[in-house]
Amino acid sequence: MRISIAVLFLLLTGLVRAQTYEVGVFGGGANNIGDVGSTSYIAPSGPAFGALFKWNKSKRYAWRGHVIYGSFTADDAKSGMSSREQRGLSMDNSVMEFSAGLEFNFVEYNLHKLGPAFTPYLYTGLTYFRYDFNYFDAGTLIDLNQRDGSMAIPMIVGAKFRISQYFILGAEIGARYTFTDNLDASNPEGTIYEDFRFGNVFSDDWYVFSGITLTYTFGRKPCQDCFE
Repeated sequence: MRISIAVLFLLLTGLVRAQTYEVGVFGGGANNIGDVGSTSYIAPSGPAFGALFKWNKSKRYAWRGHVIYGSFTADDAKSGMSSREQRGLSMDNSVMEFSAGLEFNFVEYNLHKLGPAFTPYLYTGLTYFRYDFNYFDAGTLIDLNQRDGSMAIPMIVGAKFRISQYFILGAEIGARYTFTDNLDASNPEGTIYEDFRFGNVFSDDWYVFSGITLTYTFGRKPCQDCFE
């Protein structure tokens, strides 16, 4: 019995030592890609900030979860397209997203060893987000003070670098392909809104968060293992 307990304790201790976690913050900007405003891929028009957690399961991948809030302005006057500039629509929206998925490292990323640790990475998974439900009526934005929800697929590319024993600095750009076409108030759902739809109703909207992350690492292996 004592042997069994001792073996179980050693196994649990080994698992804890082999796991490295990160918790931190995200800060940057947000923009949309849709039927109103600029079509530029990276053109932040409002702030974005949030929190994230990572569980580094191996040197190559980590499970990740995050919550990010961002706001943006879609303004035809800044679109660079003559047809949109003449139309002259403008609207504001905000997004609160909850995401979970897998972060893949391009090179081995070992936080159990002292010294530099750097890698580019990709992240994808599933995202649920909330946004303002609005529509345009004769060029005027109608704000219903209502929130709607939808799913999105995140596609994030970034790079991260250990700046000290416990802190990791990263930079990332992430596009979210959404399953709604009304982030820019161009395609409100519901039969009563059919007369207020415009633009390409067969193409859903995107939104983009770009910024930096700063995470704190914990759950390391003990120091005697740092030089393995």
